[in-house]
Amino acid sequence: MSDEQDLAVFVREHVRSVWALELLLVLKRDAERCWDAADLVRELRASTMLVNDNLQRFARAGVAVRDDTGCWRYRPAAPVIADLCEQLEAAYRERPVAIINLISAPRDPLRSLADAFKFRRGEGE
Repeated sequence: MSDEQDLAVFVREHVRSVWALELLLVLKRDAERCWDAADLVRELRASTMLVNDNLQRFARAGVAVRDDTGCWRYRPAAPVIADLCEQLEAAYRERPVAIINLISAPRDPLRSLADAFKFRRGEGE
């Protein structure tokens, strides 16, 4: 796959909204800061649920980690993830409309249907 294809796959899998993208960029901008979820809610003027859902998604994607105190940091699990985040930041700065269109494009309809029937597992399962 090309870098653009890799980036598109990453965005479609892990960045489900412009809010999520903004959250990622806030974390990335100050990678050493340990963010409390409430601080991120205030920073982004977003809902608690939106921030928490995206933080969990980023943790599963290997983009962010939560420490023992409950605060969050940008911490890519692998160099390829860090590179994709760099590419995403640059692309959003240079071509914001293209990135927003990529984020808002309909997902694969069969996958969306399958996802609609998935049950959410509880914490710790």
